[in-house]
Amino acid sequence: MATHKSAEKRARQNKVRSIRNASKKTRIKSTLKKLDDALKGNNKAAAEETLKKASSLISKGASKGVLRKRTASRKISRLSKKVNALAS
Repeated sequence: MATHKSAEKRARQNKVRSIRNASKKTRIKSTLKKLDDALKGNNKAAAEETLKKASSLISKGASKGVLRKRTASRKISRLSKKVNALAS
């Protein structure tokens, strides 16, 4: 356990940040599941709408440090590919 004042503050900050990051990751994952369901159901309109939300959440996650930039761009690219394949 932290004994210095600064270390105690850092521990508090880390706890709050980890809760916030977990919440953002969960939101991203649930949106990705919705997108996957839309893709499996061949629902083009729902897939495109969900892709828009998912890519926005993933980009925000990358900018806030929840995901790495490369990971985020790779996920968005792969999802876009799947939705475009469904469209054609």
